[in-house]
Amino acid sequence: MNTVDAVREVVAAVPRGRVLSYGDIGRRIGVGPRQVGRVMGLLGDGVPWWRVVRADGTPATCHEGRAPGLLRGEGVPMVGARVDMRRGRYRWAG
Repeated sequence: MNTVDAVREVVAAVPRGRVLSYGDIGRRIGVGPRQVGRVMGLLGDGVPWWRVVRADGTPATCHEGRAPGLLRGEGVPMVGARVDMRRGRYRWAG
């Protein structure tokens, strides 16, 4: 599986109300967070891009800044303008 497909698969698996950081995804598939960020730019609207945030919980600023509203709408725990990563991070079983 190539990196684009691997990132797409991981992002698509993040459930509503949860998030992952670029680094979380990178560790899952064996690449760096910057590579994940570059790939995210290639994926388009076919994946829940708003569920991928910076390590400090800062949402994406692309797509006309819609990420914070989408995250809140899904019930992602927020502290101010950031995701509460302790409570909102998706954790795989096993």
